[in-house]
Amino acid sequence: MRIALFVTCVNDLAYPGTGIAAVRLLERLGVEVAFPEAQTCCGQMQYNTGYPSAAVPLAEKFGKDFAGFDAVVVPSGSCGAFIRDVHPKLVEGAVPPVYELTEYLIDVLGVEQVGAYFPHKVAYHPTCHSSRLLKVGDRPTRLLRAVEGLELVELPGAAECCGFGGTFSVKNPDVSAAMGADKVTHAVESGAEYLVAADNSCLMHIGGTARRSGAPIKTIHLAEILAATRETVNA
Repeated sequence: MRIALFVTCVNDLAYPGTGIAAVRLLERLGVEVAFPEAQTCCGQMQYNTGYPSAAVPLAEKFGKDFAGFDAVVVPSGSCGAFIRDVHPKLVEGAVPPVYELTEYLIDVLGVEQVGAYFPHKVAYHPTCHSSRLLKVGDRPTRLLRAVEGLELVELPGAAECCGFGGTFSVKNPDVSAAMGADKVTHAVESGAEYLVAADNSCLMHIGGTARRSGAPIKTIHLAEILAATRETVNA
């Protein structure tokens, strides 16, 4: 099976460590991962801002960039949902199956124990796109519970949005900031050291809110926990 990683704009520009972690994790599980260098944006920002026609050439380009692969893995529920649900409405033509990372691990590879080690207390934030559009369900928490040394604690108000919502945070900054503050408050109440999610856009919003308020909570992408081992944690 020829697998390609679609890293996403946010990860490529702001969180390259997440893409590297996803590749390290998949390769550790015996998957050969390709990275098409020509890949760019999936068009979600243009579409959600009210310019669907501007997203069409990007959807067409995605089809060309990933043609010939058996599957595409995306470490982002947001971009994964957009490609899978919206691209077919914008352009015609078959594209490889697109999987969010936890879907690929559990549904395709059939693994929950990925050999990870992360000796910290963490709480999981189910982002809106992951839970409501992709419906990843309990896949992320099943993977987290199998991580050696990790203590998974309940996040109060977990189902509530963080307030980022792509352009929502730009168009409604006051509401977005208040929602982010609520999420940080709940994360602190959980007693976790880390708040983990599968979307760095949400973690950027929550993490920035936490840093500005001095809240004792750090954020981390799920792929980086699953890629961690005793060797990397103790390095």
